Amino acid sequence: MRVLITGGQGFVGRHLTQHLTEMGDDVTVADREVDVTDRPALVNALSTVAPDVIYHLAAMTSVAESWSRPAEYTRVNVLGTAHLLDAAYELVPEARVVLVSSAEVYGIVRETDLPLTESSPTVPANPYSTSKLEAEHVARDAVRSRHQEVVIARPFNHIGPGQSPVFVVPALVQRMLDATAEGRHFIMVGDLSTRRDFSDVRDVVRAYRLLAEWGRAGEAYNVASGHEIALSDLADELRRRINPDLELLIDPDLLRPVEVPVSRGSFDKLHEATGWEPTFTMAQSLNDVIAAQRGH
Repeated sequence: MRVLITGGQGFVGRHLTQHLTEMGDDVTVADREVDVTDRPALVNALSTVAPDVIYHLAAMTSVAESWSRPAEYTRVNVLGTAHLLDAAYELVPEARVVLVSSAEVYGIVRETDLPLTESSPTVPANPYSTSKLEAEHVARDAVRSRHQEVVIARPFNHIGPGQSPVFVVPALVQRMLDATAEGRHFIMVGDLSTRRDFSDVRDVVRAYRLLAEWGRAGEAYNVASGHEIALSDLADELRRRINPDLELLIDPDLLRPVEVPVSRGSFDKLHEATGWEPTFTMAQSLNDVIAAQRGH
């Protein structure tokens, strides 16, 4: 298949490119040279590649940053999605599109609401998740009004080698490595009481390709492990591997204005549609993250 990936130079995009290439797809990455809010640039990329499948990963993704730049998050995540789907409809109307949304769209939930399914209420709790849900609405409008083949992926947290240290796991790893190298006996952390559902990015990108093949247009699919882990427990696992003597101290500047306390997803719908299930253990993922950040 001929494939176009937007945002392909990012963490997930690099892993997706590798997976698709290994599966025999003809992959073109559109990243910095193609601004998804620039419709003429999108038209040029789509007319050049004529893709059978488009993976739309290009987005602004930091929850923390979204509080200070809500308009920019709307511009890129919502308007960018609209421009992409408009251009795809004009040039490659039969192309399948996998829109990567986020489990953040579910917002703050109660323990009794877990596990989250695709029919769970969506009540975004920050500007980032609001923009991702609005992008989903744009996609569903394209399916209803123009019969475009757009499938929505809702990944929960994911980790793996090469992730930016703006995200919690590589941030903790980097602080622990730096503190150990500098002879410090502590690191500063944010709120570690929250519990999250983590998947390995290599499992996540495998799900995306399966959704391109088997997902139903207009439908959302959770990409989740089905398990939750407290960030404090995850930090302890990292500390045990890097430096068990490190102390973790709370830094108020690392706390978010609003925090989702717990999240766990069901991947039953994804499994039923594609046969997907997680293959990487948390131990494997953490070991690979540490090795990558050590430069091994």
